[in-house]
Amino acid sequence: MAMDWDKLRIFHAVAVAGSFTHAGETLNLSQSAVSRQISSLEDSIGVPLFHRHARGLILTEQGDLLYNAAKDIFSRLAMIEGQLGDSKERAEGPLTITVAEFFGTTWLAPILKEFHDLHPEIDLTVLLEDRVLNLGMREADAAIRLYEPSQQDLIQRQLTSIKLNICASKDYLKARGTPKDAASLLKHTLIAYPEDALVTPFENANWHLDFIGFKSRRPSDTAFQPVDIVWINSLSAVYQAARNGLGVAALPDYLVKAAPELEQIIPEAESPSIDVYFVYPQERRHSGRIACFRDFLLKHIATISE
Repeated sequence: MAMDWDKLRIFHAVAVAGSFTHAGETLNLSQSAVSRQISSLEDSIGVPLFHRHARGLILTEQGDLLYNAAKDIFSRLAMIEGQLGDSKERAEGPLTITVAEFFGTTWLAPILKEFHDLHPEIDLTVLLEDRVLNLGMREADAAIRLYEPSQQDLIQRQLTSIKLNICASKDYLKARGTPKDAASLLKHTLIAYPEDALVTPFENANWHLDFIGFKSRRPSDTAFQPVDIVWINSLSAVYQAARNGLGVAALPDYLVKAAPELEQIIPEAESPSIDVYFVYPQERRHSGRIACFRDFLLKHIATISE
């Protein structure tokens, strides 16, 4: 039996997406076209690949076996594609970087013009994603990540470390008073990440809530005291809201220093370090495009600690 590569590609997309509809959006195909291709593939190999449920698709045992094989095949093909591009003498061609949304917005975006001016032959794409993209599957070529990667097949270069400062706008503090300790913070409006957020830009984004001993409301928690909290699932939006006087937030130190309208409060409260890494697959270690971007980052990263 000869495997149809196009159907295999569609099967892989469906297995990743978990539904015909979402896979169709990725592949630019209709839901019915995707469904027909999967049914045709199942007929050709004589086994079902998915259990169909109202809540989505679940791989059968045979489907799981094929998915693992397809994932390995497409991962290898994607890596070879990247290596072929890396073999060029000049650093030119496409380069996709993934970075946490707030870090990309507040630090990386303002310096991209210089990179583009220096390397106009590199076709740069920057994906602002708090979600961790799979570099092995070429969802991106390289990443700026706010934690130490655990994967053994990634080259990592630590760029810097940042800490969170508890802060508020000067106008807010003038109107509401300046809290001096954790207990007094409980009387203020706090800005935080939603507790049920599927992804956050870094571990313990709500460090300041731990600092004040905040506990979520639970039916059995008779000691719970209500706290005025505004939940926002974007650190860039938290930054803008704090600058405009909404309340007290925990923000990276370089952002607080760069905003004259913000004032750090309770300076003795110090968050754990958030390490920033530039990472890329070992197979891409000879990529001139990645090397150019890495060196550019290393040149500019010192601005965070200035």
